[in-house]
Amino acid sequence: MALAVTSSSSAAASKSTSVFSRIGSSSESKVLQIGSLRILERNVSSGGVLNLPQRRSLVKAINAESSRNDSIVPLAATIVAPEIIEKEEEDFEQLAKSLENASPLEIMDKALEKFGNDIAIAFSGAEDVALIEYAHLTGRPFRVFSLDTGRLNPETYRLFDAVEKRYGIRIEYMFPDAVEVQGLVRSKGLFSFYEDGHQECCRIRKVRPLRRALKGLRAWITGQRKDQSPGTRSEIPIVQVDPVFEGLDGGSGSLVKWNPVANVNGNDIWTFLRTMDVPVNSLHSQGYVSIGCEPCTRPVLPGQHEREGRWWWEDAKAKECGLHKGNLKQDDAAQMNGNGNGVAHSNGSATVADIFNTQNVVSLSTAGIENLAKLEDRKEPWLVVLYAPWCRFCQAMEESYVDLAENLAGSGVKVGKFRADGDEKEYAKSELGLGSFPTILFFPKHSSRPIKYPSEKRDVDSLLAFVNALR
Repeated sequence: MALAVTSSSSAAASKSTSVFSRIGSSSESKVLQIGSLRILERNVSSGGVLNLPQRRSLVKAINAESSRNDSIVPLAATIVAPEIIEKEEEDFEQLAKSLENASPLEIMDKALEKFGNDIAIAFSGAEDVALIEYAHLTGRPFRVFSLDTGRLNPETYRLFDAVEKRYGIRIEYMFPDAVEVQGLVRSKGLFSFYEDGHQECCRIRKVRPLRRALKGLRAWITGQRKDQSPGTRSEIPIVQVDPVFEGLDGGSGSLVKWNPVANVNGNDIWTFLRTMDVPVNSLHSQGYVSIGCEPCTRPVLPGQHEREGRWWWEDAKAKECGLHKGNLKQDDAAQMNGNGNGVAHSNGSATVADIFNTQNVVSLSTAGIENLAKLEDRKEPWLVVLYAPWCRFCQAMEESYVDLAENLAGSGVKVGKFRADGDEKEYAKSELGLGSFPTILFFPKHSSRPIKYPSEKRDVDSLLAFVNALR
């Protein structure tokens, strides 16, 4: 499935006193560079838990073709001998503060300068076309990708074509998995989201393709604004370590998210688009403001908020598809997890929804995990996550773990969860080797000692490889 990757290079324009006087771009493509594979080193822990050793390493860049690649996710076959290199940590929270009063053009220039060919603009076919214009104005090469859900409006596809022609670029698209879409439609019909909510459809058509796309990047650029959604996007930073998705190196902290227009008002975005004569989606002239898939988008009435045209049959605070889940305020994020059943935070100060809620994941009580740990001859092996529902890293791996449980259903491997915060934390630390959340343990069929998953890569493929190597 192809992620849209765009390369654009610019020639110098006329002299100007502006710092960003380099305007213009050509369609000359830059070669994709796939960077480093990083694995954290961990020591054997106490408490009878066996740890698999790993080394921190980086892999030199590898060249690949640039024209409409099937994927920007690196192939395992292309990995070369590792070279151990020290990697500097950057304080992106401090960088965000330093850019708080910067213009979108300055922020875009900084993002492209810092990440080069390892960053791409996420383009939805709406007013976020402004991001492409800002990138063009910096004079730097840039890349663009888009998610084609299969349910977009014809007007959106026409905008894609107009943008490619104006900027001399090729947008590359990520598509949903055909088997997953087929399964959803055959079991629930074409419009099930009107009856049981849009989250399942969005997860298949948008979130999972995005997750695959970001696996080939170290940073991405979005058009999120603080004024876009009532109560859910008011705390968006200019730049941040992505709290939900993983990048090319894998693990938490491997992807950086840039939001150049976070502080910009929607009216100012439109003033910019008209001034620069940027092509826009013709649906905007028909009353559409926020534009998504055709069945889930409609025009808004005068005085209505722009997000009122999205998923209008649901509550105002549910108007998110999951692409920017990490930027929701805590109380709103709780409503998007599982079935909405709230559980108290360990300090009693907040209520957070439980996670990993699916029939394929067994919820273990304290007695249940104790019995499982004592058994020396189990009927089947178990994979269990020790988690805290308020932990953002646990929240980030929820979809992967649920998908893994679905993949393992009927395979002879049981998948479970044990909430290990609060009163259970001391037991989990002393008896199960809990170090930090989440901790994933594999209980073999004929051994009492659980084996701890040693990597911070928590995608389905990595977790499945771990299970298959041990069962």
